[in-house]
Amino acid sequence: MAAALSAPRTAEAARQAWLQHLAHERRASPRTLEAYGFAAQRYLTFLERHRGESLSVAAMTGVTPAEIRAWLAHLRSGDRPLSPRSLSQALSAIRTFHRFLDRRLDAPNPAIALVRGPRVKPGAPRPVTEDQAAGLLAEPGLDPDREDWEAARDQAVLTLLYGCGLRISEALGLRRADAPLGDLLRITGKGGKTRMVPVLPAVRAAVDAYLAEVPFAIEADDALFRARRGGPLSPRHVQATVQTLRSRLGLPASATPHALRHAFATHLLGAGADLRSIQELLGHASLSTTQRYTEVDAAALLSAYSAAHPHA
Repeated sequence: MAAALSAPRTAEAARQAWLQHLAHERRASPRTLEAYGFAAQRYLTFLERHRGESLSVAAMTGVTPAEIRAWLAHLRSGDRPLSPRSLSQALSAIRTFHRFLDRRLDAPNPAIALVRGPRVKPGAPRPVTEDQAAGLLAEPGLDPDREDWEAARDQAVLTLLYGCGLRISEALGLRRADAPLGDLLRITGKGGKTRMVPVLPAVRAAVDAYLAEVPFAIEADDALFRARRGGPLSPRHVQATVQTLRSRLGLPASATPHALRHAFATHLLGAGADLRSIQELLGHASLSTTQRYTEVDAAALLSAYSAAHPHA
């Protein structure tokens, strides 16, 4: 595999080749490319300053665990220290970089496997309440400054997030051929894993309302949701829309599009759904990921108990 590349000699050239590999072969998102590229740039800069010389690809095989730990300590200190979660993400990027050096440039380094990142406890999901979710879904239709079809589109997207528990990428990945929606919707999630999601009448009605208003002719294989100029709707638009809506409704910053997916799971759990079913609906690979929602449900129960019990 190494012979297929133009054999970069410097560590920086290898970093650029790695980013090209992530972009074109791994189809990494622009955000991932930016984060990984920045982490690797800081890593190489630190090593070059530490050693007092430029780094070649061959020199990357000799980076020691002590040097990697020193780099992590450097990130942990300074004017803008990184949190344990950010440190873990930076180390993950460097592991991926070294894996590329090993597999594509014949420059292995076993030292990276000896370095453990900080222990990061995943935070509990932060869903919106049922009333807040209802407000977010209704608010786009109350904006007099928006075209009717745009308001219907935003309502349809947000209803899919809350009514089906979809990620933004999954909702925006729907094609025109997927609609009108049936009783079940086939979703392709992370890692290409597919799942079947039941479609509530309210979700179907919201998508139908959008289709009745959209002014563009959409081919069967084209993205279902369109932007103002006719191109595919972007995740950034959905995020910006929810940011505007939560400001208008006086909701906290935690009221994001993904919070609607969290709410889908939390409200199902509160209504008596079992964890295995919720795991399947969300497309989680591990039940432990789904179990995080029990923390939210228990916290809500304790809050209600504290507010209502006469001895609380």
